[in-house]
Amino acid sequence: MKEENSQSTVVSEENSSETSPSSMAGDVQRHWQGVVKRRSFLKGLGMAGATLSAGALLVTQGKAQTSTSKGKLSAGDVALLKFAAWAEVVEADLWTQYAELGAVDGGNPAYILALQNLDGDMPQYIRDNTDDELSHAAFLNAYLISKGEEPVDLDAFRTLQGSQATGAKDILRITNLLDLNVDLSWYTRYRSGQNPDLGAHFKGPFTIKHEPAIPLNDTDTPPNQPQPVPPATPQEARMQAIANTAGFHFGTIEQGGSSLYPSLAQRVTDTEVLRILLSIGPTETAHFQTWHDKAGNAPALTDSTNGLVFPNLNAPPFGGEDFQTNLIMPEPTTFLSRKFPVCSIIRPTETKGAAMGAVKALTADGLFIGQSPQFFALLQNLAEDADNARREGH
Repeated sequence: MKEENSQSTVVSEENSSETSPSSMAGDVQRHWQGVVKRRSFLKGLGMAGATLSAGALLVTQGKAQTSTSKGKLSAGDVALLKFAAWAEVVEADLWTQYAELGAVDGGNPAYILALQNLDGDMPQYIRDNTDDELSHAAFLNAYLISKGEEPVDLDAFRTLQGSQATGAKDILRITNLLDLNVDLSWYTRYRSGQNPDLGAHFKGPFTIKHEPAIPLNDTDTPPNQPQPVPPATPQEARMQAIANTAGFHFGTIEQGGSSLYPSLAQRVTDTEVLRILLSIGPTETAHFQTWHDKAGNAPALTDSTNGLVFPNLNAPPFGGEDFQTNLIMPEPTTFLSRKFPVCSIIRPTETKGAAMGAVKALTADGLFIGQSPQFFALLQNLAEDADNARREGH
């Protein structure tokens, strides 16, 4: 299981993780979709089209923490927060697409059934994960505004056509979920005793190339068809392959966030900024372990439309600890130096080039297929600024 090597990522890691002109809003009344208190405030936000202004968010949270409005941040800390905010806006966009179709309040019955073949709670977990990412994006941008900084606004890049299937909203997107190359290196990496930060290379147990993770349209996958296991028709197999792709892509996205936050935190100067990164990062890890568990339940099948095979990872030629589907906790690995005993950790967490590694990973994932040169120039600038950030005195 050795292949490419990448840096830590936001939402995925390049091929193997071990390794993918913005209109900035200066007005605090700029509207951001999000939640202040997940699931208890503006319930169902994003699905109902509700919005919350950054100004209102600041009023709500500023009463509890007046310190957020005091003092200027270093240029490095601003760069780190902006890159994190960019990543969360991207995550919020892609998770909103998943939620429209597959969450508990989603609108595509067959897709929901196919997701439930991985786990009956998948629709609820998708809703919760979506709300979390919306809250992260809203908070980080509101915090930047409170410090006199510009928020990260990607509205100018909502140019991509999304799903045309039942349940999807007819709006333009930032991210592409219709043609993904899903990096599965995390699956074997977290079962390995080796660490990408010390030079190990990994590849996934199988390959997902150019596959949609959400239904394309109702002709390809009728929204009201049954989803038995095993599938009885080519269209049922097609929908199940799409849901299986989503299940593995969820893990790819969230393992990237699990690595990104500790990587960025090592460059922070301000203790409050450090607190923010160390508080958001573990929620990404909680998401990842959930999806790691569910991905292993993906039904074995072949998508006859493109030949994509989802194997039984517990049967030959797979099987054993490198592939066993219920081994979802990080195996102990070498950390910092091989002179120390092995330790169960998130990996990679090497900070050098972490942000640019995330950009390369997301790009390789296919998440930005169709985006403009201006979009790529913006994300490269954000990544370079974050990677150039240094703790004061270091």
